[in-house]
Amino acid sequence: MPAEQIARNLAFINWTVLAGLGLGSFTAVVVARLRTEAPRGYLAFTALCAAGFAALAWLSDGALPAAPAGASAATDPALDQVRRLGLLLLSFTAAAWAVGVRRGGRMPVLGAIGLAAGAITLGTAAVGWGGAGGAGLAGGTAGSAISGIPLLIELVVLSAATGGVFAAMVLGHWYLVTPKLGEAPLVLLARLLLAIVALQLALFVASLALGAGPGTSPFGALTGPWALFVWLRLVVGLVFPLILSWAAVQTARTRSMESATGLLYINVGAIAAGTILASGLYFGAGLLT
Repeated sequence: MPAEQIARNLAFINWTVLAGLGLGSFTAVVVARLRTEAPRGYLAFTALCAAGFAALAWLSDGALPAAPAGASAATDPALDQVRRLGLLLLSFTAAAWAVGVRRGGRMPVLGAIGLAAGAITLGTAAVGWGGAGGAGLAGGTAGSAISGIPLLIELVVLSAATGGVFAAMVLGHWYLVTPKLGEAPLVLLARLLLAIVALQLALFVASLALGAGPGTSPFGALTGPWALFVWLRLVVGLVFPLILSWAAVQTARTRSMESATGLLYINVGAIAAGTILASGLYFGAGLLT
């Protein structure tokens, strides 16, 4: 049963959400610091949240099973250690970056170190779990670098969307207490979020067209045993967030900040649900969505 298969991999789904929140939100504030005049209080607070999410992901990583249910082989313990060190480094770096930014520094080097730690985390996760459920466009086994490339792409865009919408939603609150704050930071984050969700939708269509998944024909996942979850991923996790992200851009441009914040609040739930569905489909059925 699809629901039972997803339930068997809840630990990996939880890891994906937490790691995505940590890396994605930290990436968002690093970009905002370098490209806009976002408030230092906002940047520091969101970076500390990112550090907390990464720390929670590190704690959950230690309780993960040896491999996702249905993976073709167990993961390499060495990869597990590197992945956990990456999460730990991301957490400490994000916290240190928050302190430095709060004191007025731009902290580009520390930001780059944190992003590199996040990239290593996602890269080792993709290599280790790239054969979960027999998935992978390259048809490799778990632990294969080639078969992990599609999963790496998926983890990167899921992190960007999940953490990005959280960072944008938190920024919306700053406008409610700082009316004179310029709209540029929120417009930038909202536009980036719109682009990321649009990319996710394009990858979803491409993945289904290529029949990404074990024994799946082109667009066969739309009518197979996992069809309900695939359609939910499309409608709730992609199309709806795309509309909300577009509306958030428009309202932010016109300085309707209360409306933009409300839209981003709803978008947090929709994108988080989409991330849960996408990771559940991958770890449960080997479907890249």
